[in-house]
Amino acid sequence: MEPSAREPLVRKTSSSYRTFPESAPRRLDKEYLQSLHNKRLYLAAFAAVLGNFSFGFALVYPSPVIPALEAHPSPALRLDQHTASWFGSVFTLGAAAGGLSTMLLNDRLGRKLSIMFSALPSALGYALMAGAQGIGMLLLGRVLTGFAGGITSASIPVYISEISHPGVRGMLGACPQIMAVLGSLILYALGKYLGLVLEWRWLAVAGEVPVLVMIVLLCFMPNSPRFLLSQGKEDEALGSLCWLRGKDTDYTREYEQIKDSVRKQSQRVSCAEIKDPFIYKPILIAVGMRFLQQLSGVTCVLVYLQSIFKKTSVILEPEYDAALVGLVRLFSVAIAAVSMDKAGRKILLFVSAGVMLASNLTMGLYIHFVPVSQNSTIANRTLVSSANLPAEPTNYITLIPLLATMFFIMGYAMGWGPITWLLMSEILPLKARGVASGLCVVVSWLTAFTLTQFFLRVVEAFGLEVPFLFFAVICAGNILFTGCCVPETKGRSLEQIEAFFRTGRRSFMRSFRR
Repeated sequence: MEPSAREPLVRKTSSSYRTFPESAPRRLDKEYLQSLHNKRLYLAAFAAVLGNFSFGFALVYPSPVIPALEAHPSPALRLDQHTASWFGSVFTLGAAAGGLSTMLLNDRLGRKLSIMFSALPSALGYALMAGAQGIGMLLLGRVLTGFAGGITSASIPVYISEISHPGVRGMLGACPQIMAVLGSLILYALGKYLGLVLEWRWLAVAGEVPVLVMIVLLCFMPNSPRFLLSQGKEDEALGSLCWLRGKDTDYTREYEQIKDSVRKQSQRVSCAEIKDPFIYKPILIAVGMRFLQQLSGVTCVLVYLQSIFKKTSVILEPEYDAALVGLVRLFSVAIAAVSMDKAGRKILLFVSAGVMLASNLTMGLYIHFVPVSQNSTIANRTLVSSANLPAEPTNYITLIPLLATMFFIMGYAMGWGPITWLLMSEILPLKARGVASGLCVVVSWLTAFTLTQFFLRVVEAFGLEVPFLFFAVICAGNILFTGCCVPETKGRSLEQIEAFFRTGRRSFMRSFRR
């Protein structure tokens, strides 16, 4: 292309965070994308993300249940600080195990069957918690639901990314996070009315419903065309893409592009290929984002949300505070879903990390400087045990922790929540996508387990402000990581993204500076 023809295009896009050259080959044109019928694609995505609904429901299950079990009349089910800590954190240990198993399941069973397989441990886990006669059954139920959550965390984003086209991939990529938030919100709402002493069992029964609906719907959904092609099932792959895009569209052109990309790659990544920047760079970026996402403190906040609100003694009751935070989270993820394909991934990550930084810093400084007499009627060295003591707000200044938490969740939900999952499924190369997505989940949930396990101990030893100040420092690191390492993938096909990492024609830092 001549320079005179190239310059206007460069000027037009210089204000965005560009990573890929505009002349990337085989770009799907807008006319084709606009001609596609997305109804079946949306249905397949909805069926899959029901697994994320169940995941969000199970993740925050301890929030209303811990206070109820701390006051349980039966010693076999009554939680103390030690067992409550395990009840909150062991879910993440199960999720790490689920992510580890997905490293095998994603490439052996496929994305869709892996999601369907997760229904088995999920249903069994909820059944154990619903009929629990002791703490052991509760913990085992948490491990099993966590295991299912680890599988869905690794499989669903990859499945949605591979069945989507660039025109809607950003929006659909946010759907797993939206459904996880919706699941948490439903749990908070049900917990307000059912989470009393014995009635908490019905929360576990309610968790079975989305699992059963998911397994039924997925029976009628197609597998990922990219996975089918990687298994040599060309006719099935073509039929799958036809079902997703519509018979009267030019889907064969997209099929040939996908087929060409799959043909260039071997079935599985070898140890020698790990040294190739095409392989290790996207894996390091994806793993780094999952690690930093958890270090920002979101899992600790969600798991111990009601207990934190009791500790800071905000104006409203903790149950209402938790539901309000859930609504803010849902609204923020919806904003991200709408704007992700317009504003781009990187700008949302910057805004997200900045809001989380300010919120964590505000929370930490509030707890540190506001006198205990104004902050709470409860000692500053306990958290879980506060469930048995009345919260007595004495000043409107106690709205600060509620607002800080709302802004933290809002910041997380509009960027570092959904986009880390979306980018993981976008930038990982096809030959390593199954294994690498499982690795990301393992790292993510091992980090979450460590944080949730030590969160209460740090609070007891140093005070509640210390974790939040630590989370603020991590959020500052998130901003630097986004600027230095994260590529902009808006409007690019998965094949274009792979081509960029393969050629490496522009470094991330130079792209960021432009």
